[in-house]
Amino acid sequence: MNKKMTITTKILIAMGIGLVTGSLINAFASDISFVQTYLVNGLFHVIGAAFVNSLKMLVVPLVTFSLICGVCGIGDVAVLGRVGIKAFALYIFTTGLAITLALVVAIAIAPGEGFEQARTTDFIAKPAPPLTDVFINIVPSNPINAFAEGNMLQIIFFVILFAIAMLMTGDIGRKMAKTAENLNEVMMKVVTLVMDFAPIGVFFLMAKTFSVQGIGLILPMIGYFSVVVLCLLLHGFGTFSLLLIFLAKLNPLTFIKKMRPAHIFAFSTASSNATIPVTLQVVEKRLGVDNSTAAFTVPLGATINMDGTAIMQGVATVFIANVYGIDLGVSDYLTVVGMSILASIGTAGVPGVGLIMLAMVFNQVGLPVEGIGLILGVDRILDMIRTAINITGDATVTCIVARSENTIDDQIFQDPDAGVITDVELPHKA
Repeated sequence: MNKKMTITTKILIAMGIGLVTGSLINAFASDISFVQTYLVNGLFHVIGAAFVNSLKMLVVPLVTFSLICGVCGIGDVAVLGRVGIKAFALYIFTTGLAITLALVVAIAIAPGEGFEQARTTDFIAKPAPPLTDVFINIVPSNPINAFAEGNMLQIIFFVILFAIAMLMTGDIGRKMAKTAENLNEVMMKVVTLVMDFAPIGVFFLMAKTFSVQGIGLILPMIGYFSVVVLCLLLHGFGTFSLLLIFLAKLNPLTFIKKMRPAHIFAFSTASSNATIPVTLQVVEKRLGVDNSTAAFTVPLGATINMDGTAIMQGVATVFIANVYGIDLGVSDYLTVVGMSILASIGTAGVPGVGLIMLAMVFNQVGLPVEGIGLILGVDRILDMIRTAINITGDATVTCIVARSENTIDDQIFQDPDAGVITDVELPHKA
């Protein structure tokens, strides 16, 4: 029988087995030191973390070579600027829609009302960098350091500048562009090699997460958790579908089906940056967007597009206000919308970005920052879901920009088998 199971199906199976395994360990073996030491914090942690590192390992070289190919492929600085402005505006627009949707739904459902008491916590929010510093720091003082630390905004700035200089140097630049194309092809092959091990990595990631968290942790916070998930699904399947239909002229069902590999990786790793290699591969090979557009919009989106995080902020604001019995007015909610949009740019690339943004919002509208401790327990699981929504937004905006620039291949988009990854078929025995 020659039918091969796709890597996506294998990852889904591994995810399910990992979830069940982790939940069983949490329920029945949380006090067994051998299991916790050698399995949960040993085998599960080591292989899961190594897998996430292997994905992060791909990000900087892949973005660098792909972005050089993209800029050189566009070949016109004016067109590059137009693509950048469109992508930036759309990312800010979708973030605004996300936070508004979250506030409307949360106010209507009112999670947190009747909550017995607010627990105290030692949570201390890291200060967010001033917006002026963010704009200054987009320009790297040391490009090598930016590459070493994986600072995506600085990397994007430097690589675009370098690629523009390549365009301006004529024949030398064209030779370098050809080399970058070859290196990009090799990096895409490296992505494929890493993805061959994805089912194993995803199993250990899921097993570790649910061994520590447990499904039961959701129950006390079911109201908050449910409203966040509802808003994420409404935004992911509603808002993005409408944008795809009216602005990209694409079938949202086909889009969602083809995005499945990237969704699985985003859910497993809870990191938009770690998912960049897979998102790029899906957007180019499965959705048919030309590298000249995708190479710019996907890394930018992974850095500044935080629709899922904005939704969490909106619901958390209403939830904490209800828990502490604090009334927020219309001006407060408008402040939350504005702060969330600004914070999505201002905290780009900062570790623990969601909680930093939330602390900024709470401070601005007078909510107790220690209330964040209430939602920390379920935040890891929600982080996995909202990362999947974030990368859906990246791909949606990429498709809209590609349609406006006529850089999307509808035949590839319509082909259900385009870009499907299967295992290498072994030669038949005689």
